Amino acid sequence: MLTRLLFHCVSRSVQQATRRSLNFIKSPSYFPKTVTCFSSDSLTYHSISTTHFQRAMYVKIIPALQDNYMYLLVSEETKEAAIVDPVEPKKVFSVVKSEGVTLTTVLTTHHHWDHAGGNVELTSLIPGLTVCGNDDRIGALNRMVKSNDKIKVGDLSITAFETPCHTTGHICYYVESEDKSSKAVFTGDTLFVGGCGRFFEGTAEQMYHALCEVLATLPPETQVYCGHEYTLKNLAYAVHVEPESQPIIEKTAWSQAKRDNNEPTIPSTIAEELTYNPFMRVSKPSVQAHAKTSDPISTMAFLREEKNSFKPKI
Repeated sequence: MLTRLLFHCVSRSVQQATRRSLNFIKSPSYFPKTVTCFSSDSLTYHSISTTHFQRAMYVKIIPALQDNYMYLLVSEETKEAAIVDPVEPKKVFSVVKSEGVTLTTVLTTHHHWDHAGGNVELTSLIPGLTVCGNDDRIGALNRMVKSNDKIKVGDLSITAFETPCHTTGHICYYVESEDKSSKAVFTGDTLFVGGCGRFFEGTAEQMYHALCEVLATLPPETQVYCGHEYTLKNLAYAVHVEPESQPIIEKTAWSQAKRDNNEPTIPSTIAEELTYNPFMRVSKPSVQAHAKTSDPISTMAFLREEKNSFKPKI
């Protein structure tokens, strides 16, 4: 089913142009099961909770605040776990208990309160946690990480990548199982489905490096887990940039159906983002034409500035 869905979201011409990105379709191990968990969350949060299984790990999406997501990453082999951006620590504590896993690690993408604001309380609820990050402004930080540093959670290997721009200390965390069958990246507010974060503490050049020279080079089947439910707003801007793009049109329809059912539009994959995310397509002539420049970094700057004040037509 997921194979058909992905091909439905990518036109024939794009399939041919991105053959390398779609080679993973031949391997069924790259298509995880998704379990939708209907609970009282749907009454009080922006989305219901879903769990996404790969061969060696699973990720439980935990909605928080108005549009944030926290993520519980679990090694299937050892049942050790990490939590990404635990802004609501009591909820995290409850989920960890109900899942029956051992939480060892906090992966903090950046210092903003809606991502790191729960760290101190969580470390009091669960003593002994390793709290990772790359910014002294992160609460309870006890392991400073930089690009290519490795973190172990059970049999899962996590690589930190510095992606400064949204904040100077932003980190994305790439996860891979020992047998290479399971891959995910937690991108915080650097990469969103169909979009990217604002350049609060950085430049277009830095975001270009993060999206197009770091994240775009990850294996195409890598699942992308971002910090917020911004997908429909992002795609509304994406279709403004590339109005004839069939991948954007079809991803929008798919995302609207998800949101109509109060389901997350997360995760996407790196392969998918390369077909519809304008900020990862700044080297494409169709996107550069919109920005009226042939330079990808200038295109990145133009897109971000335009999107900052963009209001979709209704």
